[in-house]
Amino acid sequence: MSGFPAGVHTAQPVQFPPHANPSIPPPAPAPGHPGGPGTAPVPDSYFTESKKGEVNELRNLLRNFATERDPQRKRDIIKKVIAYMTLGIDVSRLFTEMMLAIETRDLVIKKMVYLYLCNYAYSHPELAQMCTNTLQKDCGNEDPMVRGLALRALCGLNLPQMVEYISEPLRKALTDHHAYVRKTGVMGILKLFHLDHEAFEQCNFVDILYDMLRDVDSSVVANAIMVLNEVMAKTENGGMAINRAIMLHLLNRIHEFSEFDLVQVMELVPRYIPANADEGFQIMNLLDPVLRTSSAAAVMATIRAFLSMADQIGGDDGDDMKRQVVSRVKAPLITLIASGSSELQFVLLKQVESLIDVCPGSFDDEYRQFYIRYNEPTHVKYVKVDILPYLANPDTAPDIVSELAELVYDNSTPKLSRLALRSIAKIACRDTGGPGCAEAIAQRMIEWLDCGVDRVQSEAAAALTLMIRKHQDLKAFCAPSLVRTLKYVQESKGKAAIVFLLGECDVQDAPYALEKMIDNYDTIKDVSVKLHLLNATMKLFFRRPPEVQRMLGRLLLKATDDVSSQDLHDRALLYYRLLKSGADPNTIMKPVVETNVHISRVFTEDDNAVLRSELMDEFNTLASVYGKASFNFIRPEFQVKYKKQPPEHPLQELGASAAAESAGHVPMAPQELPQPMVPTSEAAAAPAPVQPTAAADSMVADLLGFGDPAPAAPAPPPPAPAPAAGLALADAVTMTGEEYQAKWGSVADSDAIVSAVPLSSVPPSTDVVEAALASIRVFTMASGELPAEFKFFLYCQDASDGSMLMVQSNIQKAGEPLMILTVKMTGGGPNAQQKVDQLTQFVQDALN
Repeated sequence: MSGFPAGVHTAQPVQFPPHANPSIPPPAPAPGHPGGPGTAPVPDSYFTESKKGEVNELRNLLRNFATERDPQRKRDIIKKVIAYMTLGIDVSRLFTEMMLAIETRDLVIKKMVYLYLCNYAYSHPELAQMCTNTLQKDCGNEDPMVRGLALRALCGLNLPQMVEYISEPLRKALTDHHAYVRKTGVMGILKLFHLDHEAFEQCNFVDILYDMLRDVDSSVVANAIMVLNEVMAKTENGGMAINRAIMLHLLNRIHEFSEFDLVQVMELVPRYIPANADEGFQIMNLLDPVLRTSSAAAVMATIRAFLSMADQIGGDDGDDMKRQVVSRVKAPLITLIASGSSELQFVLLKQVESLIDVCPGSFDDEYRQFYIRYNEPTHVKYVKVDILPYLANPDTAPDIVSELAELVYDNSTPKLSRLALRSIAKIACRDTGGPGCAEAIAQRMIEWLDCGVDRVQSEAAAALTLMIRKHQDLKAFCAPSLVRTLKYVQESKGKAAIVFLLGECDVQDAPYALEKMIDNYDTIKDVSVKLHLLNATMKLFFRRPPEVQRMLGRLLLKATDDVSSQDLHDRALLYYRLLKSGADPNTIMKPVVETNVHISRVFTEDDNAVLRSELMDEFNTLASVYGKASFNFIRPEFQVKYKKQPPEHPLQELGASAAAESAGHVPMAPQELPQPMVPTSEAAAAPAPVQPTAAADSMVADLLGFGDPAPAAPAPPPPAPAPAAGLALADAVTMTGEEYQAKWGSVADSDAIVSAVPLSSVPPSTDVVEAALASIRVFTMASGELPAEFKFFLYCQDASDGSMLMVQSNIQKAGEPLMILTVKMTGGGPNAQQKVDQLTQFVQDALN
């Protein structure tokens, strides 16, 4: 240490890494220093700060040139970045490196980088703007997957300053030749709507979305429905505007939608007003095959659509029609309940509970399907036990009571034991078990009073109180064991029930049992026990005054001084003043305390008809699961009130003649696609509807996918009524494909007539159908066999007036054998429907 002043540090200076300052060469190591002669070399990284954190390590790995040459290693590094991001670690410092990684042909890397950008865009807007040009360039990539992903990322940045960069890529995406890009663009419109309402309205995207309903890809159509419903949720319609043209178009394509997309279409049906009863039945026939799908959401949406149609077209027979609907959907529901997950089971069971309220007895024959299984979760067991009492009838009640009785001593789930006892009592109170059922159940309850299990004794006593309120003749069954049970029951609920029964039933030792409780009044903690004790003592006083007088006085003294409950204090004071007033016990005082009121139907506290009606209006929603109307758990700003549409043909306005004329078909009222952007005031001031123009017809004509039809001639004036005429089909009619397309396109979809032809069986091939139709002079333009159906394009001519009938038909291979005909007629006049009815009959006779 000599040669150095005291306090001077003699350690060698720290060696900086070479890249820190390349102009200064590193000093040579001193002898004896690590790295000098005679020691092992130490790598330079030992003295660097690269090990400060894992984020810095990831940055170095992303910058490493070797990573660029190994796509799999680059993938793994970016996966690690995404993993850190999902764990909540801030990796925004890697934004520049991640932006550089986007320049790749690897689709997996692009997806992860896009996810990274969207995640950090809102918290780091200045960084997000750096990637705008790259994303816009990727929106024009030759790969449709890259175009769609880039557009989704661009719209998902969720920054107001990005609106000007989003609109143009969105417009291009909506006309892209690939369906994935188009459906991504439709969802991007929704993001733009939430980002900037004003820019959304300026771009007139609503009208574009209505045009997208005619897209050839069903997923694009489903996305357009979802977006329209959300962006128009606060309009007077409470969602997208619908009319007959739209509904016909969507329902004719129902077989093209996936199970998820199918739900979007199904949810429009309850909002639609059918033109008449026959159209309602035809819609139900079109939807019936959906009940055979494995998707619970699609099945439940179909059930809701069926119930809505029953409300619309049922009239005075609405209840009978609903019963038929429930009978039809019962088998699919039971199948879904038996095969689904526990969460799905619970939701479906809650919907079944609502259906049982609407149609009592409809599920009685399937009561065994609602027995609980040992491996089911408790929430499923609870709802099954709640449902079982509503399935009891004279034939099923003994079996159901025996099954529920097995659950009474279930020590693993005490709550299930209590629910089972309440359900058994509910069977007796509902009087659906037949003669002798209430007495048999009362006998079981009395046996359970002596079982020695506190919760069972308590629930059995509470159940007996309900049964005696409904069946006064059961008092004699209960009387003998009440005094004995009062000594052993510990739960306040059970003790209060026993005290109530002692006041109701004629029990010899009742005054003495109650007197002990009055003497120990200060030890009673539960207010309900005190209230029932006061009521029971008053009742006994009017039946046995000498024995009860003194104990009643002591009880009133304690109760009027009791400040633990205002209700108890006031009631005791009322009884005391009535007694002191000298009022006639039989005319004034006795009715105050007696409970001998005949209950004919249900208890007042269980009469929730208004709630049941509200729940049925919101069937297949969370309202059914929660058991309360949606306004109780949805904030007002998020509530959506749907409106039945369209108002042009409400059922109540159909006269008798119109109903007779339109029997068996859809009325031919021309309608255009809705124009929702027109303000309400302008719509109200618009003149009366006129004949649709050729442009409007061409807009609707493409709904069936024929492309741009030939220009239609100007609409002629309405023809004069003509007498009914029969249909006589002409021989040797020929037509080219172009002629067929032009004639089909010249008739609006709203003038199409849809009918159903029941078949004895599904035909084995298209040749069989073509040969049978040719024999009645109905010719085939084209036909084809798809995986799920046969499809035909048919035509024929009426020899009497030369009118042409073009028919598009399809036959589903699975399910009920049914042929759906969509008929358009040129020059048919007022007898068009009669001709179509006759054509339908000809086809049915030929194929059967």
